[in-house]
Amino acid sequence: GAALLSPAALSIITTTFREGADRNRALGIWGAVAGSGGAAGVLLGGTITSGLGWQWVLFVNVPIGIAAALLARAFVTESRRETGERHFDLAGASAVTAGLVVLVYAVVKATSAGWGSTQTIGLLALSGLLLAAFGVIESRTREPLMPFSIFRVGSIGASNAIGLLMGAALFSMFFFVSLYMQQVLGYSALKAGLSYLPLALSIIASAGVASQLVTRLGMRPVLVSGMVLVAGALLWFSQISVSGSYVGDILFPSVLAGVGLGLAFVPVTIGSQEGVRANDAGLASGLINTSQQVGGALGLAILSTIATSQTNHLLASAHGARSALHGALVGGFHDAFLVGAGFALAGLALAVTLIRPGPEREEAVGAAVPEALPAGVRS
Repeated sequence: GAALLSPAALSIITTTFREGADRNRALGIWGAVAGSGGAAGVLLGGTITSGLGWQWVLFVNVPIGIAAALLARAFVTESRRETGERHFDLAGASAVTAGLVVLVYAVVKATSAGWGSTQTIGLLALSGLLLAAFGVIESRTREPLMPFSIFRVGSIGASNAIGLLMGAALFSMFFFVSLYMQQVLGYSALKAGLSYLPLALSIIASAGVASQLVTRLGMRPVLVSGMVLVAGALLWFSQISVSGSYVGDILFPSVLAGVGLGLAFVPVTIGSQEGVRANDAGLASGLINTSQQVGGALGLAILSTIATSQTNHLLASAHGARSALHGALVGGFHDAFLVGAGFALAGLALAVTLIRPGPEREEAVGAAVPEALPAGVRS
């Protein structure tokens, strides 16, 4: 459901607003909502879990989803292609999905099976074969799921690569910070959720500013600034201690990460839609969402494996003493945050080298986009 919903919502924005200041403002709002969603989810999840029970975290989405569907039907103009045959690349979709699932499973199970084990090596090889098969299928099929030519348009290729690394760095941050607050500092689910409020507010504020800065300065300086702050926040988190405090170990690095995420998320999203024709808006929107989700899944698998391995090692050195548990957990979190900072620094390097400088121009893509839209959307 989410795979259908999120790209469709983003493509509506890119086909409704012309490339330039108007689209930047719209994507700033999109970035504020989407970027703060993770923090808001943890905040509301803690509140609902403490008050009503964990089952309500799942049930509460049902009425929200129904309301959103009704509002979309009432307010969103249809824009599907009315002519020509439609084909779905089932072979390509199956190959890439299976390849990524096997890859994540191999990484997650590597802690127990061993990185040099037959199981891990075999699964990684199988994943490589499936992803290679996906590449071959996409290069030969008439209507590929992911035509590689789109990566040559504007900054789409670089933006998707940076989006993947952002997902790997930041999705895991929420996971490990939550574990640190509840397993080490002893926070309740409600207190842990409320602790994310400054992070959510900082994302909303910085995303709104980012859209204006991109119009004035261009994508690169805003994106670079955001990635620097994200890397700095993760390095700060890597210094957490067993006897840490909310202000010193959570609040300040959280706000830094939130500002960095808002500044980075908006230009990455803008770059992922740069120069895209209306007919390819759904493809471009799907790509950036896929990149972020794949990055999040792989990042969480990799960093969880690293954290678990280090924690197990420290516990073994302490002969399993219960008094050493918190120290072992924090030691694992340290390594995870450091590697997460490495992902952010890799994204920073790509932003510096691959994103072109200069402000976003109003006239980019000109009037070509409106001409490709249905009349209802153009109006």
